[in-house]
Amino acid sequence: MDETARESELFLVDGSGFIFRAYHALPPLNRPDGTPVNAVLGFTNMLVKLITDMHVPNIAVIFDAARQNYRNDIYAEYKANRDATPEDLIPQFPLIREATQAFSIPALEKEGFEADDLIATYARLARAQGRAVTIVSSDKDLMQLVREGVRMFDPMKNKYMGEADVLEKFGVTPDKVVDVQSLAGDSVDNVPGVPGIGVKTAAQLINEYGDLDTLLARAGEIKQPKRREALIDNADKARISRELVRLKDDVAVDTPLEELRMQTPDKQKLFTFLQTQGFRSVLARMEKQFGGSAATVATAANDPAIGVVRPKPETGKIPFSGYELVQDEATLQLWIDRAIAAGIVAVDTETTALTPAMAQLVGVSLSVGAGEACYVPLQHRDPKGYAETFDFSMSDKPAEAADLRQIPVNRAMALLKPLLEDASVLKIGHNIKYDMQMFLAYGIRVAPYDDTMLLSYVLDGSQHGHGMDELAQLLLDHKTIAFEEVVGSGKNQVTFDLVPLDKARDYAAEDADVTLRLHQAFKPRLPSESMTTVYETIERPLSTVVADMEWQGIKVDTTVLRGLSNEFSKQILALEQEIHQETGQSFNIGSPKQLGDVLFGSMGLPGGRKTKTGGYSTSADVLEELSHQGHAIVDKIIEWRGLSKLKSTYADALPEAINPKTGRVHTSFSMAGTNTGRLSSSDPNLQNIPIKSENGRKIRRAFVPEDGYVLLSADYSQVELRLAAELADIKALKQAFHDGVDIHSATAAQVFGVPLDQMTSEIRRNAKAINFGIIYGISGFGLAKQLGIPQAEAANYIKQYLARFPELKNFMDRAKEEARKNGFVKTFYGRKCFVRGINDKNMGIRNGAERQAINAPLQGTAADIMKRAMIALPGALARAGLGARMLVQVHDELLFEVPVAEQDTTAALVKKVMEEAGVGLSLPLVVECGFGQNWAEAH
Repeated sequence: MDETARESELFLVDGSGFIFRAYHALPPLNRPDGTPVNAVLGFTNMLVKLITDMHVPNIAVIFDAARQNYRNDIYAEYKANRDATPEDLIPQFPLIREATQAFSIPALEKEGFEADDLIATYARLARAQGRAVTIVSSDKDLMQLVREGVRMFDPMKNKYMGEADVLEKFGVTPDKVVDVQSLAGDSVDNVPGVPGIGVKTAAQLINEYGDLDTLLARAGEIKQPKRREALIDNADKARISRELVRLKDDVAVDTPLEELRMQTPDKQKLFTFLQTQGFRSVLARMEKQFGGSAATVATAANDPAIGVVRPKPETGKIPFSGYELVQDEATLQLWIDRAIAAGIVAVDTETTALTPAMAQLVGVSLSVGAGEACYVPLQHRDPKGYAETFDFSMSDKPAEAADLRQIPVNRAMALLKPLLEDASVLKIGHNIKYDMQMFLAYGIRVAPYDDTMLLSYVLDGSQHGHGMDELAQLLLDHKTIAFEEVVGSGKNQVTFDLVPLDKARDYAAEDADVTLRLHQAFKPRLPSESMTTVYETIERPLSTVVADMEWQGIKVDTTVLRGLSNEFSKQILALEQEIHQETGQSFNIGSPKQLGDVLFGSMGLPGGRKTKTGGYSTSADVLEELSHQGHAIVDKIIEWRGLSKLKSTYADALPEAINPKTGRVHTSFSMAGTNTGRLSSSDPNLQNIPIKSENGRKIRRAFVPEDGYVLLSADYSQVELRLAAELADIKALKQAFHDGVDIHSATAAQVFGVPLDQMTSEIRRNAKAINFGIIYGISGFGLAKQLGIPQAEAANYIKQYLARFPELKNFMDRAKEEARKNGFVKTFYGRKCFVRGINDKNMGIRNGAERQAINAPLQGTAADIMKRAMIALPGALARAGLGARMLVQVHDELLFEVPVAEQDTTAALVKKVMEEAGVGLSLPLVVECGFGQNWAEAH
């Protein structure tokens, strides 16, 4: 190749393919903070080889986009069988992108396409200009691109590959590779191909018939019967496979071909990156190559423009001197540029309400390094009132008042959008799903992102709270500015848009600063504590799903609620009269003190115990015990309490919770509020509506779809029982589930020795109570109370059950021992569920902890499965072109709003995706679906 041709040659690096090769080629290697970097080192060495040994003139590294691509629309199962990404490789992906940036090499990706498609496109564009192309990869899928002027280079083998190598590999010339792959398929990528035909046979057929279409058209001529039938029966699969393996070379690229060139790296950025990773030998080589010394840039490790994540966060009092108030577009752009250069930025929003759908965006804060943060006020008002009616969101000009000078919110969002959606910049938030919704209102989809609240939750579970203020004190030894210090308290409290800008700056910028520091503390712990998979595949991707679900909201029928409020009022009044009549006195039933005095004082019922305040306890467990003893008056009190709660919490409160802008109720789902990983709901709580009572079901009737839609309820059937059989490996129960028999009857037959054809409803009921009770660690006393039988008989039932299923007893013992040893148990997918009090001297506390240790792996695994399903469903629905919207998640149930014309197709898809979410389980999951014009009807 002459010098001119060499100067124009384009090297296209298959970044995604090389990552896995580097990972498997090198032994495990961690940097000082525990982050694995073996793949990063292999990738870095490859870049060094290209720069220093080969002196490539023009280059780009191409990565796969994070999400699924157009091939999944052609064939939904494309790449569905791929093994999960190794846990210690996941945190290396962003570091590899950071390495590319450190070397000042263009890093490219395109949403909806694979890296191979971009490589094919740039190769075509370069050849159209007469330029030579070298594809740096060993991937066989890229061999279809080899031709005159296009070759491949394997940096690990230091070998160039041309048309002769392709012929040796596939038995055909490069232009026939796609046809061969279409027939042979690919088990790794789940390309179906034609069963029974491998590469060698496919090459013979293509060489004989010329191309795939001719072969399929003349398949009837083939003499071998099996081969002939396979081709005829699977012709469509071969054609689909061709669409999957053929690379697109006409992608609309975002970066012009002319910009793909080698540039001299920024020494400060490069040396700091290599120093941070601990790549001493590479650093020494780069110092020699580019001159200078890492020692001269050592102080750059704290420069926020470099984007280096320090192993340990700074602790102690955080100074506000580095915080800036951003009041003009030019300054905001400077901060945006710093964030892009750093490749990481903490983001926080300040608003007027806790519910995103009801809130107005007031300002945005950014942080690119410890102590380096800014606040961008957007819709603050003058607390004195003279600018109170000024609508900043609709204005093209900032407010006239000097102290309220602000960038118009729509202009600020236009500037921030590229940063917040930039695939090369990691956005850090604390409970970022809230901020996502605030940006979603302006058409901005934040990605990629990390959430420090979820990092804390995955790593430390219920050991402490996950609020930012608490974590700052715990990990950074820093007391943050209290919200009340800024907005006031009680009657004097104001919304954030009335906070003076200097106070708002310090408060908001501190939030972003602390969030970035927390990220530095948490993220490196994931691989060393084996929590990367839980975070990266369950918790983090769920944020987007939950944010969309909250933003969507659900419609409620206020007419139904008003009717229920009146109905409940009448029932409550009737119960009050009966209770007063039977007790012989009028009193406030809602007052625990008055109720206790009546029950244990006037009436002299047994079991009264005094509280610290001197009154009698009337807690739910006290009343339930009295009810179990046969005191009918207590049943009416329990019913009165339940009705009063339904009326106040739902019938009366739900209409007030309707967002006037959307006409829907928007609940908030807490992603870090339970020990087992389950979501919890609040403001309003849609998970606490009782489903077993008729009055609870009446509340569900108020939840309705929009016109032209229907509600779909999809519910996992007996999921925790199935998981008990799975995790304990109870062979008899697993077989019963596999055979699809009634599990409670099957259990009764096993435990009580009653043949299925002689099963009575009472025996089945007892077995059902044991089945569900045993996984919650029920005692003989508890079962006796539930079944209304003597305690000795109930204890014998449990004894018989455990004797028949000894695997369950072993599982329970293992779970308790694991909790005693580690302080936590793990779910099937690796989530830690912490168990307090497992070694407590108090027997009551210890027994409660043991029950928790038994149930947590089951409930936690069920929660993980539900979350996996929730993550998979939006993409599956979109690829199928379906308009269903996921609205609510309650325990084992998902609720959707579905176009009437699509209900059957949607139900089938939802059922399939949910049942396939239990990856790795040997037992099948079963999902039951129902439709209705209200929630009760659908369930």
